Amino acid sequence: MAEVTAAMVKELREQTGAGMMDVKRALTEANGNMEEATKILRKKGLAAATKKAGRITSEGSVHATTSGNVGVLVEVNCETDFVARTDQFRQFVDELAKLIARSKATTVEALLNEPWNGETVAQKTHDIIAKIGENVTIRRFVRYEAAAGAAIGTYIHAGGKIGVIVELVANNKSDRTNEVARDMAMHIAAAEPRFISRDDVTQKDVDTEREIARDQALKSGKPENIVEQMVAGKLKKFYGEACLLEQPYIRNDKQSVSDYLEDTGKGAGCAYVITRFTRYKLGEGIEKKADDFAAEVMSYIK
Repeated sequence: MAEVTAAMVKELREQTGAGMMDVKRALTEANGNMEEATKILRKKGLAAATKKAGRITSEGSVHATTSGNVGVLVEVNCETDFVARTDQFRQFVDELAKLIARSKATTVEALLNEPWNGETVAQKTHDIIAKIGENVTIRRFVRYEAAAGAAIGTYIHAGGKIGVIVELVANNKSDRTNEVARDMAMHIAAAEPRFISRDDVTQKDVDTEREIARDQALKSGKPENIVEQMVAGKLKKFYGEACLLEQPYIRNDKQSVSDYLEDTGKGAGCAYVITRFTRYKLGEGIEKKADDFAAEVMSYIK
């Protein structure tokens, strides 16, 4: 029997929102396997794992920039919201995003070694830490280089709390392509899809959803044929929530995103296809220590 540690209980509680004892029992039943324990909690209706990404408590900013056919989405973290809102921090993030747009780095580790005005990105990061008196970390980024006929759309929500970048390909690019790409970025920010279409859903995800749906349906005591219908209905709902093209469009919930793209494409004389997207939520999965707010304020005036 694997040991169930306090750290494991804490992590699973943050991910699922379930009670401490429920989490501990699930981990014990799953022999310490976090994924299996999450599944157990969901079967019991004690967690909504696909909708919770952990406590969103760290500070900083998600930022986007576009230049020509290149788009960048980056998350930079700091310790307090006070610093995250300063011009000095925001300028650092903006200039970093522009550097990433020119860079060929694909990982944070590689990016830190990139030259930046006579220094490296790592040295520039140390400089900003020294100036503001807080730790600053470059957490993650993506760089999209648009394909021929494609547009890059970006959207930043709530001053950097959520950011999205999306690539939209048009077989006959028009003036509306950029507008539609931005509309899609806004939709993704609000609706939080996990996949573009059913074709992108992994077999593991499908099997997990089917297993959970069947387990819940069997507990209702319905006959087998009804259980299968209930499972099919649950899977349809899952696809409708998780797959971008099947989600109700945020500006008109009477049509799906797929319908919106088809209708808009016809109006522009082209066909639109979403090829990829990335959505960042600030501090996703990172727990921030419970600082004393009064002490935090005092630290800035000493």
